[in-house]
Amino acid sequence: MMTEEVFDVMVVGSCMTDLVSQAVRLPKPGETIHGHKFFIGFGGKGANQCVQAARLGAKTMMVGKVGKDFFGDNYIQNFKDSGVHTDFVGQTSEAATGAASIVVNDAVKTIFNPSPAIPDLDPDFYRVSDVFCCNESEAELLTGSSVANVEEAYQASQELLKRGCGSVIITLGSQGCVVLKAQEFTPKHIPTAAVTAVDTTGAGDSFIGALAFYMAHYSTMPLEEMACRANHVAGVSVKVVGTQTSFPFKKHLPAELFSEQHISSNGQLRNGSY
Repeated sequence: MMTEEVFDVMVVGSCMTDLVSQAVRLPKPGETIHGHKFFIGFGGKGANQCVQAARLGAKTMMVGKVGKDFFGDNYIQNFKDSGVHTDFVGQTSEAATGAASIVVNDAVKTIFNPSPAIPDLDPDFYRVSDVFCCNESEAELLTGSSVANVEEAYQASQELLKRGCGSVIITLGSQGCVVLKAQEFTPKHIPTAAVTAVDTTGAGDSFIGALAFYMAHYSTMPLEEMACRANHVAGVSVKVVGTQTSFPFKKHLPAELFSEQHISSNGQLRNGSY
């Protein structure tokens, strides 16, 4: 007898091994410089987002492919250590990445992250996205217009929404994000609390992973509130060096991020800070 397993979040995307060297500056062409630290980490935008959602408490499944090698074996183990379901993470000895076909419950919402963005993105990607989430540089490439501040992000979100998305979120780093929902004419700016950033690598993936968690576990919560809380989670990640190593677990985050009460609109937590 077959049983059907239900997941909160399913991510289709990339798995990459990060080979990270730290040095005082970037080398010039042809120059060799000394680094002061090297480490190997787990990355890839899809995998990052999946791990962050899992660390917040979502039941997650990853769909992707890794090599039949040392890094691939380690990556699958990393997923298992993070509580991510890996039945649809394949391994191959070939360079090309395959595709997986699965059946998804109609109730599952879709977040689309166009990274790396291309100017001529297939129009169908907009139409099948419940939430189309990109950063300012991706929004600029997709719309052909500058997205350097909140006001320009407002205009870009309106242009993207016209292409058929359910909602649009444009992340703006330290400026927070802009949210525009279908049937609404005015985008909303969601600020984020100021933090001292050590390493911003993977912050966007932390944001999207957190957003997926909130969409799965707080389905009636306004999208603006989800984005506000995802800002906080991503803000924690930039205070630690590394990508997935910087992603916070639920137990290390303030309880307010998992309550039913709304966070204040200025980006600060009502009780305490993170």
